[in-house]
Amino acid sequence: MDNVESMNPKKFTRILVGVDDSPDAQLAFRYAMNRAKFDNAELVICSVLESDNMNIYQALSKDYVHGQRSDLQKHLQQYQNLAERFGITKVKFVIGEGDPGETIVKKIIPEVQPDLLVIGSLSQSGVRKYFGSQAAYMAKYSPISVMIVR
Repeated sequence: MDNVESMNPKKFTRILVGVDDSPDAQLAFRYAMNRAKFDNAELVICSVLESDNMNIYQALSKDYVHGQRSDLQKHLQQYQNLAERFGITKVKFVIGEGDPGETIVKKIIPEVQPDLLVIGSLSQSGVRKYFGSQAAYMAKYSPISVMIVR
């Protein structure tokens, strides 16, 4: 052990946190806020509008989709306000559309360019939960470090 500095854990500059309504997503958000504050990192909050949760008429209705997106935007704005009140200076949010795991890995990560993804462990929906959770998918295919919070 020649240098104690080399024992310091990696410092992150941009943290992406995925949120939905599950209790573990709330935990993930709290972890991400603490980590962002500790590292003085930018915090990017993301959520995904899942089209497979809509029926065909809802999916075809622009008003319905716009309403859903608008509700999600208000929800993410609340997360952003909370993070700012917590003392994080650089906070923004993004909304994706489609399958959460794939959308975050293939669209949001390349767009946002974070160096850490923080997600809850239980975010799973539909038939996918039988084939493995969204968290497992993201941990396997993400090009960046992933912290799964339980």
